[in-house]
Amino acid sequence: MALDLAFELMMLLTGGCALLVSAWLFWRARRQRSMKALAGFGVMMALWCSGHVAVFYGWERLGKMLILANPLMPTFFLDFAIGFVNQGLGRRPWLDNLARRRGLFYVAALLVLGISLALGGGDIISFGPFSHYFVFSGAGWFNIIYTIAIGILAHALLLWGWRIHRGNRRRSIAAMFAAGAWGLWLATSFIFPSLGLYWYPWPMLLLPTYVVLLVYGVVRYQMLEVNAWANRALLWILMTALVMGLIALLSSMAGPFGMQALANVPEWQLWLYSMLLLMLALALYQPVSKLVERLIYPGSRLDEQLLDTWLNRLAEPSHWAGLSAEAEQLLARQMGQPVQVRLLPNEQRPPVVEGPCIICRHQNPGWQSRLQGFEDVTPGLRLAAEVFASLLTTRCSLLERSLQLAEAERKRLSEQHLVELGGLSAAMAHELRNPLNIISMASAGLEAERKAMIQTQLKRADRLISDMLAYSGNIGVQRQSVPLLAMLNSLRPQFDWQHTRFECVLSDDVRLNADAYRLQQVLVNLIDNALAFVRNQPNGVIRIEAGDQPGIVRVHNNGPAVPEDMLNHLFRPFVGKRSGGSGLGLSIVRRIMDAHGGRIQHRSDMGWPVTFELFFPEDSSC
Repeated sequence: MALDLAFELMMLLTGGCALLVSAWLFWRARRQRSMKALAGFGVMMALWCSGHVAVFYGWERLGKMLILANPLMPTFFLDFAIGFVNQGLGRRPWLDNLARRRGLFYVAALLVLGISLALGGGDIISFGPFSHYFVFSGAGWFNIIYTIAIGILAHALLLWGWRIHRGNRRRSIAAMFAAGAWGLWLATSFIFPSLGLYWYPWPMLLLPTYVVLLVYGVVRYQMLEVNAWANRALLWILMTALVMGLIALLSSMAGPFGMQALANVPEWQLWLYSMLLLMLALALYQPVSKLVERLIYPGSRLDEQLLDTWLNRLAEPSHWAGLSAEAEQLLARQMGQPVQVRLLPNEQRPPVVEGPCIICRHQNPGWQSRLQGFEDVTPGLRLAAEVFASLLTTRCSLLERSLQLAEAERKRLSEQHLVELGGLSAAMAHELRNPLNIISMASAGLEAERKAMIQTQLKRADRLISDMLAYSGNIGVQRQSVPLLAMLNSLRPQFDWQHTRFECVLSDDVRLNADAYRLQQVLVNLIDNALAFVRNQPNGVIRIEAGDQPGIVRVHNNGPAVPEDMLNHLFRPFVGKRSGGSGLGLSIVRRIMDAHGGRIQHRSDMGWPVTFELFFPEDSSC
């Protein structure tokens, strides 16, 4: 290929790359002035390259004007550098003033261009393979010196920004310096003939890489799609280089191996055919890839929009039941058949289900998903289910963390409330017990019936005060092994059983790892609460028995069942309907169980109208 033609093609290629990159930058920039200025830099580089092509074809006046407009290139780059460095720095008065006055640099660049054109800033000469080549002369040297000075100012500003910034912006500036050094080395060969050095500008043949590397260095840490594009571009460049190398090797070895017809084909034709084949492969890659995906995974239609829809819909539920229902609905719509979803946040054993099912289970160190019953599902739908299960696992982790934070906040507010209530209760207890004692002493001389009535109400008031202090106070526990049967036998005499039958189905070896005093409070409150409902009914029974696992105790009674509207807030204070009670008994039991690291729950599936199940953990560190 002729050297002058190679130069022309590289100028055209550089201009085309600059225009394409500038158009993409301008489209992506939206309201970012710095990126629009960088797009302007690319446009000016395209015009500068077009000036060389115009000179090459004899359009000297147009070519000179476009080449002498090169001060606008570093001016656009300076505009970009000011905006890029100024982002995220806070107030820098000198930099803000520079940003407000950057329009003056464009005015100065236009003045330099006008002076260069008016005074004749360049000539067209012939040397080597070039019949038309631009060289600077006269005012053109002022033009090139001004251009270099503005470029130095822009890079000095970037160097200052590199020292100030951190993270991705600092990395972008470093990448710009690397690309700038490469571009400077390429551009120096252009002015050799202007200096009387009539050398062929070989580095200019690589100029198309400069604008691409510069823009890539700016945005590679800012836009994810740029890195994906660079990955594909590098792949195809390597493939092109490999094919061209193989063609050259094949052409050189064709003659000795008797393939004379192939050896007689010019290398440029072989390379041209190879490039056409590569371009055809590039054009057909996407449709062929989709066709293969349809053949391998029939029925699978996973795209970015569908994944975004899944993520957004799965992010809406705020509890496990809602997340499970939403997941089942999304899967049924995608797969065209019902799919069960089981979420097991407490490391439960996976259930046995029929049909397709996705099981997400919490296991250390995190959540894991498993497909069950997908043996007869097509590969495409199975792939969709696997992708969905992965997204669901991530959502389960986020929901678990959200619920934990909400529970921690609830406990914090509850503890703060209890601290305030504790101070109020202590003050009230002190203020109330003094007049109650006076009333008790004043009733000593009354007749027996009236005295008994007053004493009963005084005991009730004292019990209410004691319950308030117990509920609002700090509950500390000192665990030890407590024999449950012995404790119950010691407590039995203090209750007014009347006609209620008490059944204690416990062996002597049943022991609980608990605080003895707090355990006694729990048992007294539960038995006293049960007696209030079954004492006056015929055949009233209270039964205490051990559970099927260590640490579990159940307290049954055959009183009336708990109303449905009370189940959700049964252990909250002041919601009980027990006659004469304080409304704090079950709340105190709940607080004591929480202090032990255990739990209490109401059950109605044990064959009794009312059952309270207690669980005390065996591990003393709980």
